[in-house]
Amino acid sequence: MNVVKISLANLKEKKLNSFLSALLLTLGIGMISLLLLLNKQLDEQFRRNIRGIDMVVGAKGSPLQLILSSIYQIDAPTGNVPLAEVDALRKNPFVKTVIPLSMGDSYQGFRIVGTTPKYIEHFQAKLSQGQLYNASMEVAIGSKVAAASQLKIGDTFASSHGLDAEGEAHKEKKYKVTGIFETSGSVVDQLILTRLSSVWDVHAHEEHAKHEEHEESEQGKQVTSALVQFRNPMGLMTIPRQINDNTTMQAALPSIEINRLFSLLGVGIETLRALAFIIIGIAGISVFISLYNSLKERKYEMALMLSMGATRTRLFLMLLLEGLMLAVIGYFAGIILSRVGLWIFSRAAEQDFHYSLRNFTILPEEIYLFFAAIFIGFLASALPSLGIYKLNISRTLAEE
Repeated sequence: MNVVKISLANLKEKKLNSFLSALLLTLGIGMISLLLLLNKQLDEQFRRNIRGIDMVVGAKGSPLQLILSSIYQIDAPTGNVPLAEVDALRKNPFVKTVIPLSMGDSYQGFRIVGTTPKYIEHFQAKLSQGQLYNASMEVAIGSKVAAASQLKIGDTFASSHGLDAEGEAHKEKKYKVTGIFETSGSVVDQLILTRLSSVWDVHAHEEHAKHEEHEESEQGKQVTSALVQFRNPMGLMTIPRQINDNTTMQAALPSIEINRLFSLLGVGIETLRALAFIIIGIAGISVFISLYNSLKERKYEMALMLSMGATRTRLFLMLLLEGLMLAVIGYFAGIILSRVGLWIFSRAAEQDFHYSLRNFTILPEEIYLFFAAIFIGFLASALPSLGIYKLNISRTLAEE
């Protein structure tokens, strides 16, 4: 008697019950797996880009919005601040580096960021082609920008006003591509980087098109924000309060704001995870009921098999195997479902924010999830299967 073949035949015979049990396990495991994948990859993306940035300064408004727009490039800036106030930060003995950023334009949905070479050094971005921009209106583009826009070294393009592809084009001034960055996994991959003067020149040209010259004093210039790194913890203790109280700018601390964001997201994630465990619990109950009813309906068949020489332990293993098969099917179907969900989520994130979440490798937590699924399948099938040891052969055969 082949136990595996008989178990498979029994599952096929009860197609609807087997499908429902496997489906519930698939949904529960798929949800937990997807949450684990998203949590890990989002945390990696956020932590990688925030590394080495102690403070962000910009126009007063929402601190979280300032962090998201300046570090992750996924929100609108809070406004502009005088360059003179940003430059004054450099003189503070507690400040190690100040990286100014100037934003407001884009090309095909990719943001153009005016900054200094220190921004590139900070994210350890390296060029795969060409050279870094040396003059105004020259740009180096990220790998995702190059792939999506098909821009090559020497190409020129006109930027669009605003941070989406629908903005009005600045046709009077065109940028020239001088370099393409290697893929680094950082925010640089999705940016078009240029000198601060490029951004000023584009808008100065727009504002003073009727004038022969449009030179401005350094005092009158503005930037969107600045990324700040402290020399020691004393900077963190004193500078943010000084900026918020004594300047027109606001200081936002990335570590605090991102932890706050994850705590808000965490409520939703924990709720979904709890729901997934409830679904898995229901799946276990479904397997239990299915096998319990199956045992009741097949009592005569079981008694007949026992009278023909089958042992009770062998029949117990046969029923146990049915539950374990459903658990294994549900687990692997759930893992596949979570990868499909991650792919869909990644496509949406790439389209809206140019971030990709494409790490489909099995996580260590998912291996534990496999053993949890096996345990649920074992428990749900072992309890009703124990009834085989209480089966009275002669009475069952006589009743039929």
